[in-house]
Amino acid sequence: MQAAWRQSKQKEDWMKRTIFLATAALLAMLVLMPMAMAQDTTMMMEGSMAGSTTPGVPESGGPAILLPAAALLLGSGILTYAILRRR
Repeated sequence: MQAAWRQSKQKEDWMKRTIFLATAALLAMLVLMPMAMAQDTTMMMEGSMAGSTTPGVPESGGPAILLPAAALLLGSGILTYAILRRR
């Protein structure tokens, strides 16, 4: 009985760690991706406009993406907590 409980607890811990890692990776992607895309676009513009001045960094979503990203992150966290709490 106790061995089955330990195995269940280990499986639950593994699931929590996996969900935490996936959430952290998603958050890092949401933070870093717009900057990387803007930098890549700027580099391409510089290559095509060799003699002209460097243009500013193009819009990459800015604050407009924060509310949907926060809502998705919070919603997934609440859903995950509810699912793990039931077990």
